[in-house]
Amino acid sequence: MIFWDPSALIPVLVAEKASEPMLRIMRDAPSPMVWWGTLVECQSAIARREREGVLSQSGAEQARMLLGELQAGWAEVAPIAAVRAQAGLLLRRHPLGAADALQLAAALVTVEGRPEMLHFLTLDQRLARAAHGEGFPLLFPLDAMPG
Repeated sequence: MIFWDPSALIPVLVAEKASEPMLRIMRDAPSPMVWWGTLVECQSAIARREREGVLSQSGAEQARMLLGELQAGWAEVAPIAAVRAQAGLLLRRHPLGAADALQLAAALVTVEGRPEMLHFLTLDQRLARAAHGEGFPLLFPLDAMPG
């Protein structure tokens, strides 16, 4: 199973440079694991692209429909106290923002501290370094991330 950060999900929803490799991964492993806040983070990214004129209204609606389809099939890590506590610890060890710390914490709590059991997929270099530092296998080497 693969834990998907929203930065990796967005190219599945919207045409970007990284869309091809992300779509290939999604085809090969179609049931992503995500954090509870992923839906809102993806909705935010779509809305921002629409406001900025990067996406047309119809393109944004299509992305939202696809997001709904993905949500129906993904496994979601709930916002439990253990995730919040783990995120607080991660903020001390890595230069992460709150949402990224919660993403990584959700993945760690899911695997009960055995990160080698789950691939972590992100296009965010800082989050990738933190995930790698916590022991998660990355699908792309840090120096070869698409995007």
